[in-house]
Amino acid sequence: MRVAEYASFDAVGLAELVAKGAVTPAELEAAAREAAQAVDPRINAVVETWPADDAPTPGSTPLAGVPFLIKDIGVTMAGRRTELGSRLAAGIVADADSALMRRFRRAGLVTFGRTATPELAYSTTTEPVLYGATRNPWDPRRSAGGSSGGAGAAVAAGVVPIAHATDAAGSLRIPAACNGLFGLKPTRGRVSMGPGADEVFNGLAVQGSVSRTVRDSAALLDLISGPEPGDPYFAERPSGPYAQDVTRDPGSLRIGVLTQAWGGRRTTPAVADALSRTVALLESLGHRVTEAEVGLGAGWEEFVLANARLWTANLTASVDGLAAASGRPVDSSTLEPVTLAGYRYGQRVSGAQFVDALGIRNQVARSLARSFDAHDLLLTPTLPELPVPLGTYAEGAAALDGLGWIDRVLDRSPFTAVFNVAGTPAMSVPVTADAGTGLPIGMQFAAGYGLEDRLFRLAGQLERAAPWAERTPMVWAGHPTRG
Repeated sequence: MRVAEYASFDAVGLAELVAKGAVTPAELEAAAREAAQAVDPRINAVVETWPADDAPTPGSTPLAGVPFLIKDIGVTMAGRRTELGSRLAAGIVADADSALMRRFRRAGLVTFGRTATPELAYSTTTEPVLYGATRNPWDPRRSAGGSSGGAGAAVAAGVVPIAHATDAAGSLRIPAACNGLFGLKPTRGRVSMGPGADEVFNGLAVQGSVSRTVRDSAALLDLISGPEPGDPYFAERPSGPYAQDVTRDPGSLRIGVLTQAWGGRRTTPAVADALSRTVALLESLGHRVTEAEVGLGAGWEEFVLANARLWTANLTASVDGLAAASGRPVDSSTLEPVTLAGYRYGQRVSGAQFVDALGIRNQVARSLARSFDAHDLLLTPTLPELPVPLGTYAEGAAALDGLGWIDRVLDRSPFTAVFNVAGTPAMSVPVTADAGTGLPIGMQFAAGYGLEDRLFRLAGQLERAAPWAERTPMVWAGHPTRG
């Protein structure tokens, strides 16, 4: 199969070809490797590839035989390196599959490499020292987002149709928005974090994917969702497959819209215009869209401080564990300045402060839940601005302490982290693009706890009304990416 043909299919479409015998998994994998070799020198999204060690049964699942990439954090694959984008973890090899990796294998996915992440997923741009910056396929001078930036860039550039991603403060939705993809952050507890952890970042982090089509993300979530023994959270199983929800009419929804975030950077005119066009599209589809007032139950500064305490305390424990495993020191030779500052800040977080931060998490979750009494869904921009130039986050970062860095990250992405704290599902949908630059603009929709089906139904409707897969940064006839 030629690369241009391979890149024109989504994951479900490729699996259907395999099931019919029109192509083999080995042929798809060869095309994916060729695509990676063609585009990765320009975007730096894939940090390592390896021979696939799976032999999926063609046609056994909706994604059997599809090439796949895992993020360099959040999942372990036996015998493969898991370096978390950090010099501290360089060369560490996993001794066992995580539960999620086992589910990827059972899904029949052909996992042949890992994608870039910022160091320890501690940013919403992917520019680690260890492997260098990941570039946006739409404009290689700009960020691909983070922390699943490698996944987002690889999917947008046609290396794979869908890739593993994680999300602790927008880390899945932000790359989806930057790269013109669909990305849904599941409900807390929908996908297990086991067996090595019961929760990550005190429940703020979840597992998911980014994809070019809605049905791909739905099909994968059907295959990987569900608890493992000992999981601390329970998300009630949906009444039917998410893949079926994509094709169903969502009905007339009450959608509350927020143009400006609770705190942080103000929404730029380009993004506000895209939001207005999205509202017009929703109304044309029969939805009732009104302005929403959504309280957090805490002030923005309290929210940032609570996140900083939770993030850095968890970061400190992770760093200490990696240092013990690698035998390396915890200093500027192994950690980037902002990570080291976060580590030191986390060392000073007291038990009482940590419990107070969990109290803020509870306040946010309770307050946000009340918003869904008046609205079926909430709508915001995913990001308040277009993808930023590479290097933007680093300006003056060396002078920041742990709190200052989290404040900067949340300032750049003030819409997304709230739904991680609350544990509710949220998705970024590339409904439209900037008229001036052609860059994609993501719109975020959030639902109440456990209501991914509602999001998939609306996403499917929006995809049919404004088919974004036709907008692509790939130009395979001699020019691997735009820019």
